[in-house]
Amino acid sequence: MTEHASHDEYIDAAPERFRPALRALRAAITTALPDADEVIAYGMPGFRVGDATMIGYAAFSKQCGLYLPAEAVAECAEAIEDAGLKHTKTGVTFTDSTPIPGELLTGLLDAARRSVGS
Repeated sequence: MTEHASHDEYIDAAPERFRPALRALRAAITTALPDADEVIAYGMPGFRVGDATMIGYAAFSKQCGLYLPAEAVAECAEAIEDAGLKHTKTGVTFTDSTPIPGELLTGLLDAARRSVGS
């Protein structure tokens, strides 16, 4: 696995078709969580609030993933499915043609913040 030193480096190394979606996701998270620090955790870009790495994102060959506390995904599961996206216990997958809608992303970030008690 290639280690990246920053969010910019990670995004620049991602498949070209996903770069705009990753940049938009990063910007939305940065706006929604102004007190979060950008980190590289588990080999992917993440956002830490206090001692908790609360959000992570990654790009793969065919899709991207947004990783959050399980409670946040569970709380928003119906909205995720309504948006036509798939999810696991701790992640939501999306593509460049099916990004995470802004309202859903806001809901996920709010739920993630509540789940870590910040």
